[in-house]
Amino acid sequence: MNIYGYVRVSSTDQNEDRQIAALWDVQVPEKNIYMDKQSGKDFNRPNYKNLVGNLKAGDLLYILSIDRLGRNYEEIQEQWRTLTKEIGIDICVLDMPLLDTRNGKDLMGTFIADLVLQILSFTAQSERENIKKRQAQGIAAAKAKGVKFGRPGKGAPDDFGELVRAWEQKRLTLEKVLEQCSMSKATFFRRLREYRTIQENVKR
Repeated sequence: MNIYGYVRVSSTDQNEDRQIAALWDVQVPEKNIYMDKQSGKDFNRPNYKNLVGNLKAGDLLYILSIDRLGRNYEEIQEQWRTLTKEIGIDICVLDMPLLDTRNGKDLMGTFIADLVLQILSFTAQSERENIKKRQAQGIAAAKAKGVKFGRPGKGAPDDFGELVRAWEQKRLTLEKVLEQCSMSKATFFRRLREYRTIQENVKR
C-alpha cells in the first residue's frame, strides 16, 4: 500500500503550507504529495490527473478537506466513486473523520459516509455559486450607479480577487500577477478598478 496526499490552492493566491503540514502529520511521503494551483471548478488539473494515474487498489489518499478535492457537486461525487469503487483506494478527509473509507465498511458506515459526502460536496458547490452571485449583484449595482466598465476585453480570472490580495500583501510581485492573469499592466489596473468598485457595492 502506498500513501498519497493531494493539495489544491486557487492559483498562487493561497498558501499551501497548512495543507502540506497536515499531510506530513499523517506521514505522507513528500514525494507522494501532489499539488495543483488552480480553481476547483472541475477536475481538469494536471497533477490531479498524474495522481490518479499512479493510484492502485489498496492505496490510501489523504486530503485536508473536501473542497480541496473540488467544488463541483456532481463531479466530486463521480470522482469519489471512481477512486473508491473503480480504482479501489481508501480516502481520508482529515477535517471530517466520518469521511474515512477505512472505517465503517458495513452498510451503515457506508450510508453515513455517502450522506456526509453529499452534504459537504453540495456545500462546496453552493459556496462557489454564491460567490459568483454576489459578484454579479455587485456588477449590477455598480452599473445601476453609472459605473462604466470599459470596452469589452480580456476578462479577469476566477481567482482575480485572491491574486490581488496576494499582490497587496506582497506575497506576489506585480509581474507574477500579470503572468497569472495573462494581462498587460494597463488591463490589470483597469480590471482592478472594476473589481474594487464591485467589492464596495457588495459590502453595501
